[in-house]
Amino acid sequence: MASWVSLSILLICFLASQGQEENRDMPIREFTSETPINNVVQDPHTGRIYLGAVNTIFQLGPSLQLEARAETGPREDARTCTPPASACQDTKPMPNLNKLLLVYPSNGSLIVCGSRYRGICSLLNLTNVEQQLYYSDSKGERTYVASIEDNVNVVGVMSTYAKDGQNFSVFLVGKGYGSADSTKLISTRILQDYRDWVVFESIIEASTVQTTPFVPKYLHDFRHAFKEDGFVYFLFSRTLDGTDNKNLTFVSRLCEDDPHYYSHTELQLNCGTNNRYNKVQAAYVASPGKELARGMTESGQYGKVNPWNKVLFMVASPDDDGTDSALCMYPLNTINERLVDIISACYSDSGKIAGRAAVDIPYSSKTDEFCTSKIDTLKNFQCGADFLPSPLASKPEFALQAKAEVVKKGLLTAVAIAVENDHTIAFLGSNQGEVFKVAHLTTNPEEYSQIPGDTAGEKVNKNLFFDLSHSHLYITTEKKVPVQMCHLKTDCKSCVGLRDPYCGWCVLEGRCTRRSECRRAEEKYGWLWSPRQQCVKIVSFYPPNLSFALSLCGESQPFSRSLSLSLSLTPAHSHSQAHHTNKHRWTKCPKFENPDPVLIPVGFKTTISFEGINLDLYQKTCFFSPACVLHPVTLYNCSVGREDCSLCKNADQKYTCVWCAKRKACVYNKLCTPDQHDSNDTGCPDPQITDIIPRFGPTQGGISITIRGSNLGIHKKDIKSISVVGQPCIHQEEKYSVSTSVVCEISPVGRDQDLWGQVEVEVEGGKKGTSSIYFTYRDPIPQEVSPARGPKAGGTLITISGTHLDTGTKDDVQVTVGGVDCTVEQFGPKITCRTGEYRAEKLPSDFLTVTVKYGKRTTTHIHRAFVFLENPILQDHQPRSSFVWSVSFNNIPAISLKLNTSCFSKAMTAKEALAYVGEVPCVVNTLQDDKLFLDPPSSQPKRSRRHRRDTSSEPLDLVIKFGNGEWVVGSVHYERKYEVPLYIIIPAVIVPMLLIIAISVYCYRRKSQQAEREYEKVKHQLENLEESVRDRCKKEFTDLMIEMEDHTNDLSEGRIPFLDYKTYTDRVFFLPSKDGANDVMITGKLDIPESRRATVTQALNQFSNLLNSKTFLINFIRTLEGRPDFNARAKVYFASLLTVALHGKLEYYTDIMRTLLLELMEEYVHSKNPKLMLRRSETVVERMLCNWMSICLYQFLKDSAGEPLYKLFRAIKHQIEKGPVDARVKKAKYTLNDTGLLGDDVEYCVLTLQVLVHGEGPDVTPVKVLNCDTISQVKEKIIEQVYRNLPYSLRPKVDSVTLEWRPGSTGQILSDLDLTSQKEGRWRRINTLAHYNVRDNATLVLSRVLHTQQNYDQNQENHEERNALLEDDKVFHLVRPADELDEIKSKRGSMKDKSMTKAITEIYLTRLLSVKGTLQQFVDDFFRSVLCSGAVVPPAVKYFFDFLDEQALKLDNVDEETIHIWKTNSLPLRFWVNILKNPHFIFDVHVTEVVDASLSVIAQTFMDACTKSEHKLSRDSPSNKLLYAKEISTYKKMVDDYYKGIRQMVSVSDQDMNTHLAEVSRSHTDKLNTQVALHQLYQYASKYYDGIIASLDDDPAAQSKQLTLRLQQIAAALENKVTDL
Repeated sequence: MASWVSLSILLICFLASQGQEENRDMPIREFTSETPINNVVQDPHTGRIYLGAVNTIFQLGPSLQLEARAETGPREDARTCTPPASACQDTKPMPNLNKLLLVYPSNGSLIVCGSRYRGICSLLNLTNVEQQLYYSDSKGERTYVASIEDNVNVVGVMSTYAKDGQNFSVFLVGKGYGSADSTKLISTRILQDYRDWVVFESIIEASTVQTTPFVPKYLHDFRHAFKEDGFVYFLFSRTLDGTDNKNLTFVSRLCEDDPHYYSHTELQLNCGTNNRYNKVQAAYVASPGKELARGMTESGQYGKVNPWNKVLFMVASPDDDGTDSALCMYPLNTINERLVDIISACYSDSGKIAGRAAVDIPYSSKTDEFCTSKIDTLKNFQCGADFLPSPLASKPEFALQAKAEVVKKGLLTAVAIAVENDHTIAFLGSNQGEVFKVAHLTTNPEEYSQIPGDTAGEKVNKNLFFDLSHSHLYITTEKKVPVQMCHLKTDCKSCVGLRDPYCGWCVLEGRCTRRSECRRAEEKYGWLWSPRQQCVKIVSFYPPNLSFALSLCGESQPFSRSLSLSLSLTPAHSHSQAHHTNKHRWTKCPKFENPDPVLIPVGFKTTISFEGINLDLYQKTCFFSPACVLHPVTLYNCSVGREDCSLCKNADQKYTCVWCAKRKACVYNKLCTPDQHDSNDTGCPDPQITDIIPRFGPTQGGISITIRGSNLGIHKKDIKSISVVGQPCIHQEEKYSVSTSVVCEISPVGRDQDLWGQVEVEVEGGKKGTSSIYFTYRDPIPQEVSPARGPKAGGTLITISGTHLDTGTKDDVQVTVGGVDCTVEQFGPKITCRTGEYRAEKLPSDFLTVTVKYGKRTTTHIHRAFVFLENPILQDHQPRSSFVWSVSFNNIPAISLKLNTSCFSKAMTAKEALAYVGEVPCVVNTLQDDKLFLDPPSSQPKRSRRHRRDTSSEPLDLVIKFGNGEWVVGSVHYERKYEVPLYIIIPAVIVPMLLIIAISVYCYRRKSQQAEREYEKVKHQLENLEESVRDRCKKEFTDLMIEMEDHTNDLSEGRIPFLDYKTYTDRVFFLPSKDGANDVMITGKLDIPESRRATVTQALNQFSNLLNSKTFLINFIRTLEGRPDFNARAKVYFASLLTVALHGKLEYYTDIMRTLLLELMEEYVHSKNPKLMLRRSETVVERMLCNWMSICLYQFLKDSAGEPLYKLFRAIKHQIEKGPVDARVKKAKYTLNDTGLLGDDVEYCVLTLQVLVHGEGPDVTPVKVLNCDTISQVKEKIIEQVYRNLPYSLRPKVDSVTLEWRPGSTGQILSDLDLTSQKEGRWRRINTLAHYNVRDNATLVLSRVLHTQQNYDQNQENHEERNALLEDDKVFHLVRPADELDEIKSKRGSMKDKSMTKAITEIYLTRLLSVKGTLQQFVDDFFRSVLCSGAVVPPAVKYFFDFLDEQALKLDNVDEETIHIWKTNSLPLRFWVNILKNPHFIFDVHVTEVVDASLSVIAQTFMDACTKSEHKLSRDSPSNKLLYAKEISTYKKMVDDYYKGIRQMVSVSDQDMNTHLAEVSRSHTDKLNTQVALHQLYQYASKYYDGIIASLDDDPAAQSKQLTLRLQQIAAALENKVTDL
């Protein structure tokens, strides 16, 4: 190969008839590369050219000016080196050949693959290739794409790949065999990291085309790859079976969405007679053009070919003789049809077509029959399947034949196709650097041009392509040349003699041009191009002679006379020639100038006069020359484009067009006779209105309507008035179209005015036009949005439904979702729009308002209609694989069946498997990976009617079904059983029974004392309960997991109701305060007079600056803590205020906390018990630490621990609500807390209610409740289910809704207490569903309480009635308090009864075990999420634990146990236990007392697990302690491992921690009530003002900073306090 290769632009025109002399004189703009160019690609959007040369990537402009370059070599490498090269030996600088170059436009990058480092690729910036976007040489063999061998070709094509509901950009690669390369013949390479995939990894494993053994045998040589209509095609040559070295050309096809390459099918392409040209060199895919398509169709060889179909143009050569080459053509439709024939033959006809074997399986050693499938229809398996053979190929006898359309001597190496003027031109590049231009393919191919190469012997690269305008051709190693150079031909004969489809003679312009450049080419004989070389000549002109006065040469005035001519042009035959004069006579050419008139009306005979010049020189001579110019005249027709009077009168006066009233047409004035004029007509007819767009508008107006018709004026000022339904409509003058359309903006209409009517337009002259079409005012009412949620990235297509939404037009409507634009895509009775991206940092938890705006004035809202969710992340899919049958069965009579299989459990579950013996289903017991266990019917099933004639001894078919598949795997025999006589069975059963009864009676009578009998009864009950607890746990757990699936699905869709940061901090910091939710820090309301607000704000900012003084703040805190009335509650509240006030500088807050903690450590280590430090919030710093942990772990809660905590909360709540819950005493049947255990067996049943929500549509929601639930409990469960997608704070409260049951024609309001409530003595039972006799599947209506006066009065009466019922407070739900039994029963009961009651009550403690076992997995999941150091550990935890370890080393009297206690007190005790006991701190949920009781048990277990001391348990230990006694040791080990794991982690530096804290400050500070916190902090400063002043005065550092003065100034501003100032 030459040492340099060029890419050049030829900037002058080129023509086939030119000699070499002309070519040499053409100016050339040339780009030269110092190294050979391997690949060239073009950006289809910008036209930029990218060259992949040896060691360099060039970026050029469309005219080949250099824009950028990137060096890719030489690189230190070795053939045996596995990247990175730094780990290799014997490396040396080696050149880097470019193997693959692809434009990746969607990412703005260029894919570059070279021959170094095992063919690793990189991504470069499309706009500047010097910028590398991605490169990695450390990902291993999976990212090796190209080849290190110089002679191995690589091709690629961009595509997409779908997985887990996402589309990924990929590129498919076809690569020949290289000895040290990846063995993947075809591979799909991903262009982004996803889960375990990395960039450039081969993501499809298909052994059929990616296996080592066959690759070296078949010698694949890839030449082209392209994509069309959902398929990817590769064009290559290979040997037939590895035994013969003769190459054959194949095209292979893959479905673009085939994830396994099952559809890979190869078709042999034969080119020329006897497939002489058997090795493909290059190819090009293009549409054939009209003429070539017609020729291919008429030839009968290609079938029906349309001009818009795609054709594969291929140049090929004999592989054993390079003396000639050929161009062959294959319509893509024909290729696809032949491929379908091959596939159909294999899938349905045993691989045969017309009785002959047509299908081959390449790359396989199989000799047996492989096309054994029988598929009835190919439609479902167009892309193959795992159970169908693949890959497939055609046998040589069924190759697709094509004749050699063009044959050239030498080797053709490139091809490009263009269509001009419906004719197809082929550009063929050769190995001698020449490009041939060939036209008239299929009929009589003719080479009419040749571009000689400047570098003889250099072949034309296969990358031959056009510029974006299709005017020039890029030729690698040669030039970019014009595809035509017509302008060099100056006469008709030489122009048409080119026989170039690009060039023709433009008759009226007298020049050789492309058809698109000739102004009147569409007229007959206006542009001449003909293979027969036809031109035109003047055959006559009139008059034949004329008189003239000859002027002397010296006179200044030339001869000029008026002349009338009548010319006729006819085509001349090729043998006809015009008369020529000698050369010097043409210097004074005859001319016809100044035609009069220039404008000629159609239909009116007009005489044209010309001025003749130099006519005296050519008397009695026939002449023609391009220089003999006839000046053009213009023909015009008044009626064209002027269909009505106004348009006619608007015509330019020079045309003298008039409106002929009788003819009702616009004509030339002399064509309208006087009798055709309307004598009474003084103007145009009245306006006519034919259409109104739109026909509906909002009552507020503000939209534009278009009124179409005729005679709507000539000028925009002609429109005098427009009215719509009697209302004025403002004329939009800038949108006026003469006579045909008027645009106006409609005005508002009052409610008491007509809302529909006609449109009237008045024009100049008082003429009016009234529409027959009516316009209607109406208001659009959007009502519903579906779907109601979507990702924040946007792109969700939402549909807005309602009434009259098709008011106005699509252009009038604007839709926004919470301020985010939603692009309207469909407009009609329903509006469809696509959401934009929600760009705010924090997603709102509330549903957003959807706003639909019509025009300027009408705005409608759908409140709480849509919510943006976090973008979904797909992480897994099931199943991961399918199954292959390998079935045998054992005949086990009437007991069970076992089937030996393979891979069952990977493909499906036992529930998906169906089995039948005969027609009776079997129970599938167990599904294992290799076995399937069935329970057949115990007795032989009866046969169906059609088999009734069969004998009972014949076997029954065993049928297995999976999905749509059904297989008969064998038969089942039922053995005949021998019946035992009844007279034997009866004694055998009765005698032992009588014996047992007698023994039992004897033993029973021995029990003489009543106490012993009762004891036996109790013992029996305990044994039964103990034995059943395991089954109960298993059943309850299974039920819970099934019923929790909906909750889990909700979680996967991002529905965990996390609180926003502000609400979270408010609840953690201030909800436990004495004012609770009404605390000023939560409400954010300060009672400051408006007149003082600016002063107070300024003073608070000064106070904030003062707090940022460490000296002041330390003195401030020490002063407060030194005061005896500054109690623990005040310290907690003060610390929380300080946290909010300093949130903007968390680094400073952390520094203060560290300082105070060091002082606290010193105090505890030297004067107190160090193990008690941080146990309680006895100091400000201890609460500061708690708040600091809460701030730093908020994101960890949301990302990791929040989900298992929420699942645990939901599981506890769900389990408790499965059983009765006493609404009065707050005890439940299912709980973890023994004090909250319902100690009675309450009879109940589960009901499913059909709930209809009033005012929210006809849809009903099924809700499961218990018939023993109170009405309030039922309301809670209904609200929970109906509004499950809303957080708790947005749901209606129980007191705000009413529940109505409609058992018949009348409805009944259900309430907890009413006049029908059941009374038992002085006790009144709260109403339940059972009280009202509500049955299963009953329909209830949930309604909101309206706050009208009537409802208020009614509610007032209900409250008075309820208060009267509650007057004595003797109300119970399920169980009356044990100490208030009825007197009669009390008096009758004995001591024995009372003790028995207590004994029986203890039995129900086993329910704790049942609930505990059911919830165990959720508890374990939460503990693992919190105590797993192998996962993500928040940096704050590592940072603080390291701080404790560091200080412990510096202090005496601190052992390992003390450090463990400090860590426990600082993290699990201060943070996790708090969050665990109060889920409403992090979630928007409601925690009931019964749920709180169970959470407290788990929190206590968590605390016990974190302690070092051993808990010695006994029978007297609390039940709650005993419940998790077994698991405590496991949890303790988890805690120890967690602390050890954190200690071994890489340290978090102060800089990293400060960076993290600064980010938290930046993200959230502006949301907090900082000013309120400062104001509240100042209240402490004010209260202890004197002490603080004294402390500052005693501190030299404070004096030097004048802190006292600053505080006094702040006090003066805030309180108008008189100070010493």
